[in-house]
Formats: sequence, structure tokens, C-alpha cells
Amino acid sequence: MAVIERPEGIGPVVLACEHASNAMPAAYDWLGLPPEARTAHIAWDPGALGVSRRLSERLDAPLVHQRASRLLYDCNRPPEAESAMPATSEVYAIPGNAELDEAERARRVARFYEPWRRTLAGVLGERRARLAPTALVTIHSFTPVYRGVPRSVEIGILHDADARLADALLAACAAAGGYDTRRNEPYGPQDGVTHTLLEHALPLGLPNVMIEVRNDLVGDEAGEARVAAWLGERLVEALASLGMAARGAST
Repeated sequence: MAVIERPEGIGPVVLACEHASNAMPAAYDWLGLPPEARTAHIAWDPGALGVSRRLSERLDAPLVHQRASRLLYDCNRPPEAESAMPATSEVYAIPGNAELDEAERARRVARFYEPWRRTLAGVLGERRARLAPTALVTIHSFTPVYRGVPRSVEIGILHDADARLADALLAACAAAGGYDTRRNEPYGPQDGVTHTLLEHALPLGLPNVMIEVRNDLVGDEAGEARVAAWLGERLVEALASLGMAARGAST
């Protein structure tokens, strides 16, 4: 259920978008969700794929993205995590995820998570084999109001134990201005959201960062383009500070 776009990209970044789609195979009958929940943020990250694709073009970067809703399996969670197949999400109950038995959990892992894991690992492994400089950047969006509480942060720069790229990106964002950008907000490693970084980047020593964009900023193509252009320039600057020049970077 994973797709690779721009597989021959030779820039120094691999992009991942775990929550790119809200699609569900018909057999799952939308997990019993009402129509308004099927397109809500609980089912995917609106705008994240559009931003990812623009960054992929800007940075000549391979992009790996998921083609199924994160409610079937959240590919940014390990199989043992309850939140990998949540029974509730924000204000919604997920009837089709209630009381899943071990056999169904295993089927979901095999159908949704393992292909994603192998695909991303394969892209990174191929680059490692040819000694291509590589940073892993994951792209997400978040809702501007969560459980009734407004969020003023506009872009979150998230990291786990390795803060090299996050530090450089935060410095570039601060120097440029334009968006309210903060470290490890609105989520952080304490919330269990850095699984992809922990699984795929830290073991290989790859610079890495998770970027969260408030989804009202990327609610249409114009917003996606604005945010992607701004983030692209900041990533170019951050990568350069780490000695990883981005292909085609403007000066």
C-alpha cells in the first residue's frame, strides 16, 4: 500500500508521508464511521501529500507515501502500539477498530504496515549502498483545533534523539520569519509520534526531522504551494549548514 514517486531523485533528502490518504478498501465499510468523519483529519493529513510532492520536485527527492487511511493502520506507529489501529480518535469512536482480535491486527500489519516499512527501508537502503548523502524528512499536517483547544503554532519541527537537522531547520525558520514555527509542537517524542524516525533514520545515523503543518494553511493548492516553497528554501538552508547541498538549490 506504499507508493514511491521520483525514485531516481538524487537530492540529499528522502521524503515520507505516512498519512497521505483517507482511502479504504470497500471491505472495511469505512470502519462504521459517519460521512463527516471519513474526510476529517482523523482519517488522514489533509494537504500533506500536496506539500510533499512539491518538496519532492524542489529537492529532487524520492517520496514514499501511503495509499490507505491511517485509521486502518497508522504507519507512524509500531504494531504493538494501541494507536496503530485506534478504537477512538479525538471525539470519534471507530467502531471497526473496537475490540480487534490478534488475527485481525496481524492481517492489518501484513497488509498495510509491512509493505510501507519495506518500501521506505528499501529506498534508504539503496541509497546507503551507493553512499548517497541522505536525510529523512517526514511530512504531516495537524488540525488547528484539537479537543476544543485552538493551536496557535503553524509549523512544528519535531525530532527525537537526533536533533541535528531539526536544530538547523529551526534556525533557518527563525531567520526567515513568516510562520510561527516551534520545536516539538503540537506533538513531540513523548506522544509516540517519532516512530518512523526511530525505525528508519536513527539506526542508520541519518539526519532526520518530522515536519507538522497546521492544515488550515494547506487547505487548497495555493496554500500547499506557499508552504512548500517556504519549507523548501528552509530545508535547502538547513541542509547546506550540515554540508548536504540540495540539488538545484537557489542562491
